[in-house]
Amino acid sequence: MSDAVIDLANDSDTDDVIMIVDEPETSTNRQESTESIDPNPGVKPEPDEMEFEPMNNHIAAEEKKNAGNDEYKSKRYDAAIRLYTEAINLSPETAAYYGNRSACYMMLSDYRAALNDVKTATTIDDKYEKGYVRMAKCSLMLGDVIGAEQAIRKYPNLDTVNTALRDEIVGVEQLRGLNEKAASSYDRQDYRTCLFHCDSAIKIAPASIHLKLLKAECLAMLLRFEEACNIAITIMQMHSNNADAIYVRGLTLYYSDNLEKGLLHFERALMLDPDHKKAKAMRQKAKQLKEKKEAGNEMFKTGKYRQALTIYSEALELDSLNKDINSKLYYNRALVNSKLGNIRDSIADCSSALELNEKYMKALMQRAKLHYNMENFEEAVKDYEKAFKHDRTVEIKNLLKDAMFQLKKSKRKDYYKILGVTKQATEDEIKKAYRKRALVHHPDRHANSTDEEKKEQERKFKELGEAYTILSDPIKKARYDSGQDLEEMNNSANVDPQQIYRQFFFPSDFGFGGFPGRGGEGGNTNFSFHFG
Repeated sequence: MSDAVIDLANDSDTDDVIMIVDEPETSTNRQESTESIDPNPGVKPEPDEMEFEPMNNHIAAEEKKNAGNDEYKSKRYDAAIRLYTEAINLSPETAAYYGNRSACYMMLSDYRAALNDVKTATTIDDKYEKGYVRMAKCSLMLGDVIGAEQAIRKYPNLDTVNTALRDEIVGVEQLRGLNEKAASSYDRQDYRTCLFHCDSAIKIAPASIHLKLLKAECLAMLLRFEEACNIAITIMQMHSNNADAIYVRGLTLYYSDNLEKGLLHFERALMLDPDHKKAKAMRQKAKQLKEKKEAGNEMFKTGKYRQALTIYSEALELDSLNKDINSKLYYNRALVNSKLGNIRDSIADCSSALELNEKYMKALMQRAKLHYNMENFEEAVKDYEKAFKHDRTVEIKNLLKDAMFQLKKSKRKDYYKILGVTKQATEDEIKKAYRKRALVHHPDRHANSTDEEKKEQERKFKELGEAYTILSDPIKKARYDSGQDLEEMNNSANVDPQQIYRQFFFPSDFGFGGFPGRGGEGGNTNFSFHFG
């Protein structure tokens, strides 16, 4: 199911549910007239309060009922409820008064109160047909499939011709099917599909607390915490001791990195319902996660890095769905691996943390630093660029600038590596290194090689000349080491390698071709050298 799920958390959002509420009783057809003919009109007996009070109460109750009907027709349902309640108090054994009040409650979407009234009405009068119709409607709205079925079966004139409960019969079957599909999806941990079936079921049963909380639980597992939280809190406001609502609220806290408060909600749910299996399992998981995280932090602070590594790894195995907490555990383990010298593992942990939370700046900056230290400057630049987009501070800007500079430096030729010396090499060591390698790679030595090998040796011989030209000059070497004027430096290195070679080996006779010790044109016949 796509993320665009209709939120039906508001109990009054019932536009998709067709509800027909019949008019309240408006006549006294369910009660005989209370007026009676005095058989002895000439005799006026003393008033008997016990004898005449029921008759007077019924008349007053009918007046209250009629006034309630007027308020109902004017859609002033709260006023109608007060009048029907007064009628009930005057005549508590009249089923129609309870039926009329239930109709008002239904119009106010208070299906639980409406259901209680119609149950009382049908207890008083088991032939009260409207009561069974309303009972079925209310039960269906509340998501009570069994209660709706029982009301339908009790309807006195239920047959294939009677259509009074046709919609409810269809609704019950649809709701049962959706409940089964939702439960099956939930058991498979397919929360997206379960959410889809919950939304469909809520259209039939918009007052079902169970369905709303199941929907909220799925939303929490899909990391849609705000939506899940709104549903749970709304139900908690109406039913403060609803253990399921408190449990779901705990889930939203636990999965949004509020471990302490989540744990408190799970414990509260268990106080209200000690057999709440979900709350019990989550409390255990939350406690273990809290303990492992705190123990790992303590090991890290005291320098016990290997113990910390083990504990953080164990904590990461407790709940793969808790992305917020796991991202921090990965970051903490990255710090431990860094301390232990496991740089590649540290980078991998930072990457895992960022997969769970792409805006986790600490993990991003740590990974950038590790890449930089390993001279993976291209990766370091990418990470610092991401960090700078999120937090445009001077510090990150300077780090990015430095990484870009180092990247640019890294792409030029490494003259120290070409000569086979370190950055601390002396002038004499540089000369010796050039002498040794120049004799190895001089093209004349590879005159009988393949064309491909000749080209490779010519390339290396040229690079040796460039390296010696830069590193043998103190000014150029200092500029090269600092990375200044990189483009200009590369241009200045474009010199004739043969000329450099002759200058090095024949300082008094450079400018001619030839190879030392071979006596040809320009060769120094007084210098003798033989390849070993």
